Amino acid sequence: MARVRNMMTSAAFVAMLGCSVALVAGFFGTLHPAFDSFAHFRVHLAVLMALCALPLLVTSFRLQAAAALLFAGAAFATTSPVPRLWPVQAAYEPNPGDQPDYPGDQSVYPGDKAVYRLLQMNLRFDNPTPEKVLSLIGRTQPDVITLEEVSEMWKAKLGLLASAYPYRILCPYPNGVFGVALLSRRPFAAGTQPRCDRRGAVAIATVDFGGTDVDVAAVHLTWPWPRNQSRQIGGLSEEFASLGETSIMAGDCNAVPWSAAVRRVADLGKLTVAPSPGPTWLYIELPDFLRFAGLPIDQVFSKGAVLIHSVSRLEGSGSDHLPLMVEFSLRPEQKMPVDEDETATASASMTQNGKTRS
Repeated sequence: MARVRNMMTSAAFVAMLGCSVALVAGFFGTLHPAFDSFAHFRVHLAVLMALCALPLLVTSFRLQAAAALLFAGAAFATTSPVPRLWPVQAAYEPNPGDQPDYPGDQSVYPGDKAVYRLLQMNLRFDNPTPEKVLSLIGRTQPDVITLEEVSEMWKAKLGLLASAYPYRILCPYPNGVFGVALLSRRPFAAGTQPRCDRRGAVAIATVDFGGTDVDVAAVHLTWPWPRNQSRQIGGLSEEFASLGETSIMAGDCNAVPWSAAVRRVADLGKLTVAPSPGPTWLYIELPDFLRFAGLPIDQVFSKGAVLIHSVSRLEGSGSDHLPLMVEFSLRPEQKMPVDEDETATASASMTQNGKTRS
């Protein structure tokens, strides 16, 4: 009996040690994409290491187990969207309808700020229930939609939305399966043309939101190492850098928000990553009640005048990804206060010898 207990203790210690090595590796994703692959499973590894450490607290490995529990907690904390824990992520802006009355300049905190909605969906190339997708779009009626895995099957289905979403761009992927698309109720800005990258992983269009031009982008990255996600991001660097001063981008990044891959995308586009609402992807064969064990790999990025108020998961529609609904508004141009002394000085300089200078 003692021998079995010792074997189980040793197995738990080895498993705990293995999890700790994988967790540490995940923090060095900038050195090599292989390390970043461990970062995607940081939550799972931290929980597993804690479970292995708990029974070791009553053994001779109690000090190692206590250290492992502290490390597991610290590693788990880095997946939090709180800005001070992970600077590339930002907290949500309050919804304009929830803002208290501001006694000062209403141009800074307007009470009638329009709230727009973006629907992000990985359609799944072989979705068996496309009618659920069309129904979801019809019920939610977002202003703009970013789509991934737009296969040949989906081109005809999306044609049914042409009257509601007449402004669109579809970017085919070389294999005809993993294309991206962008649909909009609102017109593309005058004098601009939507564009695709050369391999159909990014679609970009400048959309007119009530007189304000916003670059909207859909992105679909391939899987992490040992696949070529890192090389793909490098190849898309010009597209990310080309996004305008006010932009919003959403898509299936196949990478979690705390990974080096997502931080790299954000850095290339000078973007901020919105806090994740939770796991969006789950292996298609698993039941939805195990969603908590999935991965938050669908991301939303923004910059400039875009103020993101919320990112929420919607019900499934036949894909292995849950749709995301993004509510955002646009920060108005702030009027600089006029200083009375500066006004007097300017008036004096405009008047010489009793005459006003034109």
